[in-house]
Amino acid sequence: MRLLLVEDDATLVRHLRRRLEQAGFVVDHADNGIDAQFLGTEQEYGIVILDLGLPGRSGMEVLKRWRANGNKVPVLILTARDGWQERVDGLRAGADDYLGKPFEPEELLARIEAVIRRHAGQADNTLEAGGLVLDHDRREVRLPNGDATALTATEFRILEALMRAPGRVVSKARLGEQAFEDDEYDSNRLEVYIRRLRKKIGPERILTRRGHGYVFIGKKG
Repeated sequence: MRLLLVEDDATLVRHLRRRLEQAGFVVDHADNGIDAQFLGTEQEYGIVILDLGLPGRSGMEVLKRWRANGNKVPVLILTARDGWQERVDGLRAGADDYLGKPFEPEELLARIEAVIRRHAGQADNTLEAGGLVLDHDRREVRLPNGDATALTATEFRILEALMRAPGRVVSKARLGEQAFEDDEYDSNRLEVYIRRLRKKIGPERILTRRGHGYVFIGKKG
């Protein structure tokens, strides 16, 4: 899943980016409100981590403009620990959760996972589709017979994107956005990962639509 981190503290960004990538996210970064608003409008993100105290344009203004334009991307705002009014204003403006600074990265991860679950209507940190269960905590997929198979971070992101759209074509460009850093993606590399996934979950579950992309098939046969 691709995540947008909007924060102008370079030291904090460095630490958070490393931890978020370890957790399996592809992370884009903006250090000002103007770039953040543009990226959040032009790109499709699973969640945005939005600091409110930004140069160029405040995080609150960015959030309000997104919501006014119908952008429903999940947003977790970062505020000063004693900034209760900011937290209230942010939630009323359409934020999904907040976290006060300073904070532990593990708490941020837990809140990110909770927001994503709520948006997906999930009770726990798993995704079910077509008899498969994708477990984010274990980074594995469970097959209908109960067998569990470990996935790499990239395999997980690709399969997650496909399972969130069962029966629908997901373009190569869309999969590339969700699974790879911008300088890592090419279609040949994506095809390699698709072949690996087919070996793990069954070749009949991911179909190729030439010239369009791939389709996750919910049920065998």
